[in-house]
Amino acid sequence: MTGIKATGEKKLMLFSGRAYPELAEEVAEALDIEPTPTSAYDFANGETFVRFNESVRGSDAFVLQSHTAPINQWIMEQLIMVDALKRASAKRITVVAPFFGYARQDKKHRGREPISARLMADLFKTAGAHRLMVVDLHTAQIQGFFDGPVDHLFALPILTGHLKAKLDTEQVTVVAPDAGRVRVAERWSDELGGCPMAIIHKRRDPEVANEVKVFDVVGEVAGRTCVVVDDMIDTGGTIVKAADALFEEGAERVVVAATHGVLSGPAVDRLKNSRISDVVLTNTLPIPDNKRFDKLTVLSIAPLLARAISEVFSDGSVTSLFGGHS
Repeated sequence: MTGIKATGEKKLMLFSGRAYPELAEEVAEALDIEPTPTSAYDFANGETFVRFNESVRGSDAFVLQSHTAPINQWIMEQLIMVDALKRASAKRITVVAPFFGYARQDKKHRGREPISARLMADLFKTAGAHRLMVVDLHTAQIQGFFDGPVDHLFALPILTGHLKAKLDTEQVTVVAPDAGRVRVAERWSDELGGCPMAIIHKRRDPEVANEVKVFDVVGEVAGRTCVVVDDMIDTGGTIVKAADALFEEGAERVVVAATHGVLSGPAVDRLKNSRISDVVLTNTLPIPDNKRFDKLTVLSIAPLLARAISEVFSDGSVTSLFGGHS
């Protein structure tokens, strides 16, 4: 005999941080498994401790944590979980971060600035992650920051499926709120049967965070239902100003669709009090009851995450979920 053959089969294990256990429960239910029991707590000085309550040796481990507020605490907890799995001999570790923190800091705009998205990728690699799984990165090229496979999932089929059922697509114009969203808007247009597109030309004030000056609407929006598509809604300032610009150009109705509902600070009040008729988000981030309002629809990302995890575990194709896009 020239070697020893292992009798064990591959074992999928799902681990959840404390940031958003409800999403992990939903994903686990879709996979027909239970999240692995974990002890996690904070010491008096704020340090995080994590221990898994059963053996993870040889497992295909998926560590789910959405980077919600307080964002730095939950990123650190996920890094510690990855380190614990590496030291406990998990065979492969996949970081599942539906909302990937610091993705907006993907390049230097001016001198003496960090590229924090790259630092994030390096931290996860150093901690022991073999693979990243994320949903709708702020810019797709962030995939290149991580030295290993990155599964870039898209909420597009979930969002478009919902809006197709609600809107007359003959009357829809898809609107990119800035030049960076044009490619996404093109895919939305294709998905909605080739409806027309418009772009809002905007410029940020480099001295003021979250401050946007909206300029021209390029495209035909008069008398149409405008669907503004973005990756996230943070303070809501950009989206509300975009909607105002569209109404000034004669839009009949404005609907907003985004993947990540960060909803910081005044976002909820701004959206509630705006002329936007519907806001559609996914639950990549927790949206508590006090941030929900009549115009808001929240769609679940859990079935998509579960399908992607299942494809990775079975060595299938994740890009097949999105018609070859990545």
